[in-house]
Formats: sequence, structure tokens, C-alpha cells
Amino acid sequence: MDLRMYYQKIRDVEATIPTQYVVTISKATDDGGKSGLPVEVTRPVAAKMVVDGWAVLATAAQTTAFQQQQAAALKAAQEAAAAARVEVTMVSSTDLKKLTDDVSKLKSGSKPAKE
Repeated sequence: MDLRMYYQKIRDVEATIPTQYVVTISKATDDGGKSGLPVEVTRPVAAKMVVDGWAVLATAAQTTAFQQQQAAALKAAQEAAAAARVEVTMVSSTDLKKLTDDVSKLKSGSKPAKE
């Protein structure tokens, strides 16, 4: 294989890609590569993958679907992280007693004692 032609093909494909990042769809390969998996890569990596026959550029609909899926996954991960956070406040038994007394006094209508 002529390396000059190979790298020229990569540059030609890279020139046709309008954005810095592009979604590619993988193709099945002899070494076990799975077909149909979308991945977002940089323009030079995408061009090399296309020239090597490992992937094709995704259509606009495939790109939109992939980006929506990624946004939903990010939101779910952020919500799970927020739900996992637990705030704990340590209260001594005397402070707890004062708080419960104050709450019961508020419920009964009298004012709690000031410290």
C-alpha cells in the first residue's frame, strides 16, 4: 500500500467532515468489531476509521438520536449521584431533648425557651 495515497485519502475524508466532533457507526470487522455501535470521535479519528473500513459517518437522524441518548444518560447519572448524597448532622442527646421539648411546646401553643 502506498502510504502517500493512504494519508491523502484520510485528509480527503477529513476535509468533508464539517464539525470538530462527529458520530460514527461501527462496521463489523474480522478481528471482532461489532456492527452498529455509535461513538462520537474527533474529525481526524473519524476520517481514519472511515478510510480503514471500521466505520461510516452517521446520518443526521442517527447523530441526533445518539446525542439525545447521551444527554438522557448524563441526566440519569446526575440524578443518581444527587440521590446518593446524604446529609447527616450530629446532635447531642441534650440538644435533641431541647429540640423535642421546643417542638412539643410549639404544638401546644407556648413559646420555646431561649438559651
